[in-house]
Amino acid sequence: MDQPKYKRVVLKVSGEALAGEEGFGIKPPTIKEIAKEIKEVHDLGVEIAIVVGGGNIWRGQVGSQMGMERAQADYMGMLATVMNALALQDNLENVGVPTRVQTSIEMRQIAEPYIRRKAVRHLEKGRVVIFAGGTGNPYFSTDTTAALRAAEIDADVILMAKNNVDGVYSADPKLDTTAVKFEELTHLEIINKGLQVMDTTASSLSMDNDIPLVVFNLNEAGNIKRVALGECIGTTVRGK
Repeated sequence: MDQPKYKRVVLKVSGEALAGEEGFGIKPPTIKEIAKEIKEVHDLGVEIAIVVGGGNIWRGQVGSQMGMERAQADYMGMLATVMNALALQDNLENVGVPTRVQTSIEMRQIAEPYIRRKAVRHLEKGRVVIFAGGTGNPYFSTDTTAALRAAEIDADVILMAKNNVDGVYSADPKLDTTAVKFEELTHLEIINKGLQVMDTTASSLSMDNDIPLVVFNLNEAGNIKRVALGECIGTTVRGK
């Protein structure tokens, strides 16, 4: 039987990953496939927490550029992550995975408020916990949410599922043919080199709490399970 490398993980799924090739909205076949892959990892006995983005519906930064107050635009982005979380929850439960959605902004009619000890208890009982609403504060990305929640629940690793990107490169491989893929880095190197893996706040938080990060391509079938089993795919970012 396959033995997973990690006991408890935080899986970061971008909103764009749920949109498929369209790049906007939620594509049912895409989210169903993601749910099936998460189930495979859940069946290994791995405790899974998911942080979901909202960029397929709304980006606060875009609203700010349109002249909207940044805090207001960011709150709209947080609500977009809740919509994605509910869609992911429904698809996971359709394949037999018990889930709970917890939101940083209280909305009791549709999800639990985020309570750290309750989230840990859900994980211990074999439920997948989906964290929505970001940190609950404007100006912070869902990357920072992933780093924060990973530290709070004492996760072994953050699995950064990227859309059509198989790791961390020295430059954008789509624009620069000389771009080199890194097999291993540290969070400090990411900050110093200005590599756009996650924002600086998230990298600093991960580094301070010694949380490793694995960046991999979500669009290749079976990759979530491969990473959970410890296969060397993508780029591994060491905590310190």
